[in-house]
Amino acid sequence: MSQTDSRCPAIRVLMMPRDTNPQGTIFGGVLLSYMDQAGAIGAREHAPHNYVTVAIDGVEFKEPVYVGDLLSFYTTLSRVGRTSITVRVHVDAARNRDPAQVVSVTEATLIYVAVDDDRKPMPVTPGPKRDG
Repeated sequence: MSQTDSRCPAIRVLMMPRDTNPQGTIFGGVLLSYMDQAGAIGAREHAPHNYVTVAIDGVEFKEPVYVGDLLSFYTTLSRVGRTSITVRVHVDAARNRDPAQVVSVTEATLIYVAVDDDRKPMPVTPGPKRDG
């Protein structure tokens, strides 16, 4: 199975004017926030725990993102440790002016730690598989 085939869709977000920087493109921090949400969803799909983000690695903004672009965030489970889970997040943009044009805009590896109700690290234990 290729990497593309193993990606799971996590979220889709339409970029809005409130998210722009003075150059008229979307702030990198806005993208990072959505990437963090998508990665946490990917982690929870594997093991339904509460997670805290401990690292974001290898972020490279390849293409600008514009108002009206529809972003799709895909996740791939990379590694499961005793208390941590590593998720690769890939982001594609369907361009506002030409929705058939889809470009890869960024990707990164995010590491999460599962935590209990007291916010202490706990073992990652996979949940039941969902149908569908």
